Amino acid sequence: MAAEPSPTLRLAGVEGALEREPHSADLHCLRASILAELGRDEDATSAYIEALRRAPAHFDALNGLGGHLYRTDFRTAARTVYRQLLALHPESAIALVNLANALLENGEAEEAETLYRKAVDLAPDDPDARQGLANALQGRGETEAAEVQRRASYARRRIARRPYRGEGRPRRVLELVSGVGGNVPTRFLLDETAFEVATLMVEADGVEPIPPHDIVFNAVGDPDLAPQAVDAAARIAERLGSPVLNAPARVRPTGRASVGQRLSGIPHLRTPRVARVAKREAAGDADACGYPLLVRSPGFHTGRYFERADGPGELAAALERLPGDEALVIGFLDGRDAQGLYRKYRAIFVGGEVFPLHLAVSKGWKTHYFSSEMAASPALRAEEARYLDDPRSVIGPAAMEALHAVAARLRLDFGGIDFGLSAAGEVLLYEANATMLVSPPPPDRMWDYRRPAAGRVLAAFRAMAQARAAGG
Repeated sequence: MAAEPSPTLRLAGVEGALEREPHSADLHCLRASILAELGRDEDATSAYIEALRRAPAHFDALNGLGGHLYRTDFRTAARTVYRQLLALHPESAIALVNLANALLENGEAEEAETLYRKAVDLAPDDPDARQGLANALQGRGETEAAEVQRRASYARRRIARRPYRGEGRPRRVLELVSGVGGNVPTRFLLDETAFEVATLMVEADGVEPIPPHDIVFNAVGDPDLAPQAVDAAARIAERLGSPVLNAPARVRPTGRASVGQRLSGIPHLRTPRVARVAKREAAGDADACGYPLLVRSPGFHTGRYFERADGPGELAAALERLPGDEALVIGFLDGRDAQGLYRKYRAIFVGGEVFPLHLAVSKGWKTHYFSSEMAASPALRAEEARYLDDPRSVIGPAAMEALHAVAARLRLDFGGIDFGLSAAGEVLLYEANATMLVSPPPPDRMWDYRRPAAGRVLAAFRAMAQARAAGG
């Protein structure tokens, strides 16, 4: 069978056809999609707009433009385009799901759930509609209802493929993910200019043949949320016999309740007491930890269903607000400085090497970069810049030794640690696992000092994955 023409040849053919039919919205839309495939993002946007100038209700042009804007991080514009698409095509499950996905990512969960439900009503067999509804239900703690929707999606779930946008032969990656969630974010790790990526949802293994690949990346990263998916990924990896990054056996012991025990004994590292217990038994573990303490629902991230209790009354109220029957009870490690500010450092592990990624400073104990004081404080940004340029000078040689010891003991090909520092310079373990987000900073010039650090992580991962795929 003849090979498909390259994107460059296809583009030339479409542009030749446009010379004969310059008013064809279909051809302008096709040209836009090929330009996007080639990574010519601004030209692709212009071509989609040109198609819409000729046919304002053109479904593929609106849908393509929305997806292109979303992929290139113009998320507000993408939501606007998707709303227009749905207004013009209100009975389209595709339009409903795409807008719902964008809304859910933006925190507009209630409207997203409404749209997913309508999509399921219109297209009960659409796996994306079912999966989206499951994600919305999971986000508000309706785990059993979410699992019903996920199971309904698996029979029709196909292997997703990302277009390769580079030159020469790509390294082919089979990415393993879970429909339950808790996956390693790989959008920037698996760079489309270097890798050709096929993504298999492990719960849908067997629906279609697995494509040829050079390496497997196990992105099933949260054993608290998806222990069965970690096991499924292990069975798939063993069957395939291909080189594997983040082998499931190394991910399995990184749950919040086990990783502290696994890392105990490392000099200059303090780990909290963590227990996963039935909520009705949490008071006993709280007495063992002492107050204040933290409680959270297993499997949730970015601060969702995560609370602090300073006494028995607050603990009872916090447990009442958490979904599910189990909770993680976590001893509180107090990393405040003399001014009462909390610091959360992130370092990334790639092939055993340690790379500083960011520092977030906050007035509150629940510290995340998006809610921190960094944007408002040049002094804090200068402190972060020093950490990124020379972490040893900021956190001290003992803390750096502890980070290297953590990386060596976890043995993850990709992972990381969020941590604080005690007054004595000890590393305070907040979490250490595979589900670490690495992404370029926002385009504002204020964040230019952070770009080299993210770039170093992504370059190191790319080199490691390419070497392993080549048999290195």
